Amino acid sequence: MSLKNTDNHYGSLSIKMHWFMVILMISTYAFIECRVFFEKGTDMRNLFKMWHFMLGLSVLVMVVIRIYFRITQVTPKITPTPSNIQNLLAKVAHLALYLFMIIMPIAGWVMLSAFGKPIPFFGLELPALISKNKELGGSIHDIHELIGTIGYFVIGLHAIAALVHHHIQKDDTLTRMLPKK
Repeated sequence: MSLKNTDNHYGSLSIKMHWFMVILMISTYAFIECRVFFEKGTDMRNLFKMWHFMLGLSVLVMVVIRIYFRITQVTPKITPTPSNIQNLLAKVAHLALYLFMIIMPIAGWVMLSAFGKPIPFFGLELPALISKNKELGGSIHDIHELIGTIGYFVIGLHAIAALVHHHIQKDDTLTRMLPKK
């Protein structure tokens, strides 16, 4: 299989990045959701939050790389060709996903900065993006949480659309993003 995308299939690099992003996103959500099993202030709860922060920032790094590849490589065509409205909806959904993967990590980074907390990133401590402001931090936290909840639906819609394309429309939308046998 080619590293680069072709006219009818994603290359191995795009496929691996896509599925790595899936794992990153699931892990990021899992760590923040599972923190509630531990009491506030405990080392284990703080560890889960730290992994949430680090994986969230990893999403930001990976999405920048994915955007570069999306711009510099061909996007495989879907066979049979979807309607114009489906193409438009797909573009809007992908834009929403990319915005989500950019906005959420940055909002988390700004939120930690506003709370005056360290921003951990795999042994590094990233600089604060804004000065300490707990009130602003609380507002950003609420927005971050709301967008995170909306993210479940956007991600779910993306997965459902792929399955509808595969099982109902019987096109190659899903199989273009799977490794070739």
